[in-house]
Amino acid sequence: MTTTDPDTEVGRDLLRFPPDFLWGAATASFQIEGATGVDGRGPSIWDTFAATPGAVHEGHTGDPACDHYHRYPADVELMAELGLGAYRFSLAWPRIQPVGAGRVEPRGLAFYDRLVDELLGRGIQPVVTLYHWDLPQALEDNGGWRNRDTAYRFAEYAALSHEHLGDRVRQWTTLNEPWCSAFLGYASGIHAPGVVDPKASLEAAHHLMLGHGLAVQLMRDQAPDDHELSIVLNFCALAVDDDSQLDAARKVDGLQNRLFLDPLGGRGYPRDVVEDTAWLGDWTAVVRDGDLDVIAAPIDWMGVNYYSPTRVAAAADPLAVSGGPFPGLRGVEFLPPRGEVTGFGWEVDARGLTDLLARLQRDVGLPLVITENGSAFPDVVRDGEVVDEDRTRYLVDHLRAVHEAIAAGVDVRGYFAWSLLDNFEWAAGYSQRFGIVHVDYDTQVRTVKRSGRTLAEVIGANAVPATGYDLP
Repeated sequence: MTTTDPDTEVGRDLLRFPPDFLWGAATASFQIEGATGVDGRGPSIWDTFAATPGAVHEGHTGDPACDHYHRYPADVELMAELGLGAYRFSLAWPRIQPVGAGRVEPRGLAFYDRLVDELLGRGIQPVVTLYHWDLPQALEDNGGWRNRDTAYRFAEYAALSHEHLGDRVRQWTTLNEPWCSAFLGYASGIHAPGVVDPKASLEAAHHLMLGHGLAVQLMRDQAPDDHELSIVLNFCALAVDDDSQLDAARKVDGLQNRLFLDPLGGRGYPRDVVEDTAWLGDWTAVVRDGDLDVIAAPIDWMGVNYYSPTRVAAAADPLAVSGGPFPGLRGVEFLPPRGEVTGFGWEVDARGLTDLLARLQRDVGLPLVITENGSAFPDVVRDGEVVDEDRTRYLVDHLRAVHEAIAAGVDVRGYFAWSLLDNFEWAAGYSQRFGIVHVDYDTQVRTVKRSGRTLAEVIGANAVPATGYDLP
């Protein structure tokens, strides 16, 4: 579609993004690749977790998922048809190092060579995430992220991957959502590796961040000046009804947001979090001299994952334990969503994204990229089409929210829709569809949804409609 002249009446109905704004879609290796036993790939914690009875919805596993390992040329062709300027994907650590250290599997690296070359051949910028949760099982057998040594093994893996692909890939992210890895994986146990131990979550969180800093240092030594290094966090956008709930919000903000933001910014771990969380164990036994300097290694931009706000209030009993991912947190009640919800039961609130971006502009001081934003709804293919009105409305409303933040002076450089493809949605298996492209898991047929067509129009216009959900 051709962008209309900004001085015309139609043009005034469009909210235009900066000329160099980066448009893309995102995926993760375990969620789409399949081929879990192919070409020397070792098992990951998610292979083990999915094979555990009752851990994943209906016993679903990561194979064949979307069979992207074999079908990547057709998937890249779809990206080109949608006009994507970039594709954010993760490398599978056990595909490159089957046991997480030592021997490198050349067939694993060769797959990512082929994928990167295919992307570049279609004019699509590769944005690589080094870790999107699929830790090699051999490392977990030695303690996983509870073991400080895993941080050093991650840095080595990051350096060898960067050295191999860095001649073609400029954009590198170390970790995706370390909060999920630490607290869902080691505190609540609802994600791999399924450990239920608050003290393990502190160890995991710190070692993840240490691994990030070590990897940044090594890649910075290798990187040409034009390489950009980053981390991706899933921020908790907190909503409260009145000021009496602010202390409850502070506690949750500390554990999900500031626990990662502050050390990245050179401020160390938040004092109030350390003082309030004896249930996480002895911080001084986990954090060693020099660690915080490593974690604060400079990065070039911050990745922002946003789906829904989190509503909290002060618990009626200040000693009541909240449970969930924070099994020792007291005095906080997590409230149910309000208004429209997605298929996952997550509240739809685009305004929360605008507010979050404004907060991060103040607190981070780095360019921001929306690295994940999307919604799960049940989809039906009728006459070869998927008319996903709910997801389309969610997409457009949140793009307006991003534009509002940019118009207010927030430095947002790009937007990646989650997700390119319907995929394995972790503990929910294949029950939740986030894709802008529908995947028939029986036939592997791809069908671009209305939301995907709408994103393509937005990209073509570099603008989102000011009202309604169709571009003029």
